[in-house]
Amino acid sequence: MQHYTVRFLPDEQTISIHAGATLLEAAAKAGVILNAVCGGAGTCGKCIVLLGREKRRVLACQTLVDQDLMVTVTQESRFYRHQILDQGIHHDTVILPAVRKVFLKPSGESPQAIMASLREAGIPTDRFGKVRSEITPGDDLVNGITAVCLADLDSDGLERWELVGMEKHDTTDRLYGVVADVGTTTVVVRLLDLTNGKVLATACETNPQIQFGDDVISRIHHAQTDTGAEQLQQCIIDCLNRLIGQGCRKAAIKPENIYEVVSVGNTTMGHLLTGLSVQSLGQAPYMACSLAPQQRQAGEIGLSSIHPKGRLHMLANIAGFVGADTTAVALALNLDEVRTTTLVVDIGTNGELLLTTDKGIYAASCAAGPALEGARILHGSRAMEGAIQSVVIANGDLDVDVIGGIKAHSICGSGLIDAVAVLLEVGVVDGTGRLLGTDTAVLPEAIRARCMQWEGQPAFVFAGREGDPKEKVVLTQRDIRETQLAKGAIRAGIELLLARAGCKAEDLGQILLAGAFGSYIRRESALRIGLLPPISPDRIHFIGNAALSGAQTALLNRQCRRHSASLAESIIYVEIAHQAEFQDVFSGAMLF
Repeated sequence: MQHYTVRFLPDEQTISIHAGATLLEAAAKAGVILNAVCGGAGTCGKCIVLLGREKRRVLACQTLVDQDLMVTVTQESRFYRHQILDQGIHHDTVILPAVRKVFLKPSGESPQAIMASLREAGIPTDRFGKVRSEITPGDDLVNGITAVCLADLDSDGLERWELVGMEKHDTTDRLYGVVADVGTTTVVVRLLDLTNGKVLATACETNPQIQFGDDVISRIHHAQTDTGAEQLQQCIIDCLNRLIGQGCRKAAIKPENIYEVVSVGNTTMGHLLTGLSVQSLGQAPYMACSLAPQQRQAGEIGLSSIHPKGRLHMLANIAGFVGADTTAVALALNLDEVRTTTLVVDIGTNGELLLTTDKGIYAASCAAGPALEGARILHGSRAMEGAIQSVVIANGDLDVDVIGGIKAHSICGSGLIDAVAVLLEVGVVDGTGRLLGTDTAVLPEAIRARCMQWEGQPAFVFAGREGDPKEKVVLTQRDIRETQLAKGAIRAGIELLLARAGCKAEDLGQILLAGAFGSYIRRESALRIGLLPPISPDRIHFIGNAALSGAQTALLNRQCRRHSASLAESIIYVEIAHQAEFQDVFSGAMLF
């Protein structure tokens, strides 16, 4: 088959690819991730690039490679690395990892001698396995050896240890682990010292699976193709290898001294990482292949950035659309011990909800759609440089904060919520979501001047009022409607979850906002548009990346890890969308 060379500017990445491939595929091969919200279907119009020296604007996903090409990646088409939240709640955890290193004084290196020494050290093991050892015949063992053991539960629920490695000398002070939050959009890892729980390094990047679509449904569909599942798994494994490698370099440690990765993510992300089928997640009744915790040996799945006999452990899922990340949040918050009626909201394309009451813990998911992450919004984007992240009223006009302090070229989710709240406040938008524009009552002149028509529909300018229309950042009537759909789905989910648990909004002692998006929105704006139930703002708290904090707890303490599995089983899952009253509640929740 004919191959052609494609050169990407300004990255200066050049690759060879077969004839008939799309520019989107070529970009992915070159490591240039484009903003393909629709997964390459050609419907979102976000992956525009400039072709050739004449710089003709084309959609990368719809343009085939049929000759040598030069492609300029534009600001609007590039999938920028956006703000990624890697901090979360922290609490003291007793250090009791599922990895132990035991220093053995010289007593012979036969399996029998090693097992006897391990039993004397309090590690009951009857599994010697094919141990990767740094010891070779003839080595001087006068300084002893260190045995590396991993704990597991057998079918009877008893703790057993497996010997996975032997190292010369005393290496007990070199014991490391990793936690990974594998999100649909971002991947964050932390490298920890398992002897004291200290975080040594953090690394993060956009989930490279984004090239196959920016939502779980797109990736589930891709996984059904001939090699799609393998592509998606290899893609995320490569990502983890890169990030863990970055952590190792930063902390100046050797990868072979990392023995375990504890990972969390939604059910689809977890299945793709561990190699489970996602077919049943893409069709009603949307059942997971498995809700149980999963373990994989590093060497068997290509996780080359840790000890080859080390392992990847994925926490338990709760339901098809409520995954290990929500289990980790529940663990981090010790929700089974919380006595105050508490609502936990993780806002995203698929919003997850947790509710604690005296009757138990309830969980639900709500398909909010991608509007709050920038998709389907005319000038929407994720939280990246140049995105408006907040909007305020100042001196009779509006002012905006832009990520990176540069010229605004888009608006992200937190800015979108602020923008709608402000437009409601000044009377430019009414309670039904209609953008009234200059038809409203008396407006300050500066506000009135921002009202305009954009392609035949009412719009409001937030940036770039003067000059080139292409440099304006506006919110259109359609954008308002997309925001209503997203906030309506989340609020409907909250209301139906409260009803299922026999609670009302006034019963809530606190609302906890989890995840990156929840940590950047303003309480007052979320309340003003009706995204959250009407409670006092001082009862709304931000808990950051609680999923990563929960994973960290599970890495540092194997008893907490076991508890996370039982916690996931005890949580009552509520299927929101299938409730008879959903449509009525959703319709009401769309109103501002």
